[in-house]
Amino acid sequence: MAPWGKRLAGLRGVLLDISGVLYDSGAGGGTAIAGSVEAVARLKRSRLKVRFCTNESQKSRAELVGQLRRLGFDISEEEVTAPAPAACQILKERGLRPYLLIHDGVRSEFDQIDTSSPNCVVIADAGESFSYQNVNNAFQVLMELENPVLISLGKGRYYKETSGLMLDVGPYMKALEYACGIKAEVVGKPSPEFFKSALQAIGVEAHQAVMIGDDIVGDVGGAQRCGMRALQVRTGKFRPSDEHHPEVKADGKLHLTGFRGTVPTASSSDSAFQ
Repeated sequence: MAPWGKRLAGLRGVLLDISGVLYDSGAGGGTAIAGSVEAVARLKRSRLKVRFCTNESQKSRAELVGQLRRLGFDISEEEVTAPAPAACQILKERGLRPYLLIHDGVRSEFDQIDTSSPNCVVIADAGESFSYQNVNNAFQVLMELENPVLISLGKGRYYKETSGLMLDVGPYMKALEYACGIKAEVVGKPSPEFFKSALQAIGVEAHQAVMIGDDIVGDVGGAQRCGMRALQVRTGKFRPSDEHHPEVKADGKLHLTGFRGTVPTASSSDSAFQ
């Protein structure tokens, strides 16, 4: 296999996932993954342009950034591409009024959105708000519409907190798709539009960028379909079985816990990667 200096030739930008890559969320604000704070600092000192690309939908961007800064990360709200703001833009452009099946922590992102007489449903990682009643309310809204619209902030199966693996929005999205006989519109990874918006924000073409994430399908597969190279970390939701995924193969994997201070620039040591 070619050395990393050749495999990442022409690299100008890096998209970084957050949950499972930089930190594990959980009680008390979660914990930074070993080496990740230093790796982000090194990336920002390099010639590369950096963008944080997350499907986080339990927190507003402001809350997420505040939490990461408390853990020691150099990050600003303007550097984060997240699904809630993107969904709000879609709702405004299309004149949609959503029933919000979302977490209270991200509800502030929708303060300027009209939610009266819903003509669509927006679903996110609602956590404890995924009660039978709330999911059934969303089902009833969709079934009453002539042309039902279901917008999902991501479609992840699960993610990792400090207490263990947690169900993500994907299983609940699939339940509504099945019950209503419809297909959700995904805003977030692995949507090509979501990756493109992150690349556009840093002025980098897909072939000049690499995505670093823990999800073999959403992060790695989604990025590769957009023309990017993609690395998978061995933290977060990574499982050894990912290496034998029938459809997606990462361009490389980061060893051990997080980045261990190494970043994937053209001058990086090959020993940190596989």
